Amino acid sequence: MKTAVVLFTRDLRVHDNPALHAACTAAERVVPLFVVDPTISASPNRMRFLTESLADLRHSLRSRGGDLVIRLGDPVREAVALARSVNAFGIGLAADTSAYATRREARLRKECEQNRLALRLFDSSTVVPPGAVRPSTGGDHYKVFTPYWRVWQAHGHREELPAPTRLTPPDGIDPGELPDFPKEGSPQVVGGGETEGRRRLDRWKPTAVDYADYRDDLAGDQTSRLSPYLRFGCLSPVAVTVATKASEAFVRQLCWRDFYQQILLAFPALPHKAFRANAVEDWIEDPDSLDAWREGQTGIPLVDAGMRQLAAEGWMHNRAR
Repeated sequence: MKTAVVLFTRDLRVHDNPALHAACTAAERVVPLFVVDPTISASPNRMRFLTESLADLRHSLRSRGGDLVIRLGDPVREAVALARSVNAFGIGLAADTSAYATRREARLRKECEQNRLALRLFDSSTVVPPGAVRPSTGGDHYKVFTPYWRVWQAHGHREELPAPTRLTPPDGIDPGELPDFPKEGSPQVVGGGETEGRRRLDRWKPTAVDYADYRDDLAGDQTSRLSPYLRFGCLSPVAVTVATKASEAFVRQLCWRDFYQQILLAFPALPHKAFRANAVEDWIEDPDSLDAWREGQTGIPLVDAGMRQLAAEGWMHNRAR
């Protein structure tokens, strides 16, 4: 019987998950895996959301006969070790443009080659994959949003994929334990997981048509609040696009996500370096002002309201950002 390992990263869902769908199609036995990398520093809010998302994913997989194997350590080492222990033919995972993910992919590709394991990457975190559309004038990415938006719309997206109905794991695998649930953090932070994300999407979808009229109302609550679910892959951006297609203004925001992803692919140093080559980065060292900003005590009402909301909820209205 053929066995495949699916390394979950930023795709913590069973619905519309290309890597999981491909593994279930190609192999009789599937081993879903998530590796907690202790070298990545994470805030209490992020760890809490991640832990809840993993718990929800494990529940979804177990309800289908499978399980989520959880390991602590180096993702490359753990994934290859698990694949070898179950005699898997290969490993599948979602493609990612971050610098961390790029390094992980390069190492994983090398290890898979040395261990005669197939490695497949699947576009899962965007509607249109980075690099799928390019300027007609040349170049490997768009620098201006409006022409990208036009081409993005014309390009379309792949079909949504169904969740697997049944998974069969190999016998004798220790599933491992979920990460510790942090007790500190924002008191009103949203719950993590695909189930909660889908519930929020279903609840917000009827109001999406009004998004263009009310999205700038900071005192209201008219935005989707789906950003953490998209960031961790609890929701598929393709599925969200399909669900909210009646609101072009909202779908445009999903296009902005893809726009920045294709820029990040072209400029991996972007999170730490200015996009424009001639930009002057003259940073001011002012610890007192930094603390006042963090605590929402700058004296600027709009700024302080946004920072206090962030402290309380782990989320801030995008216009306040």
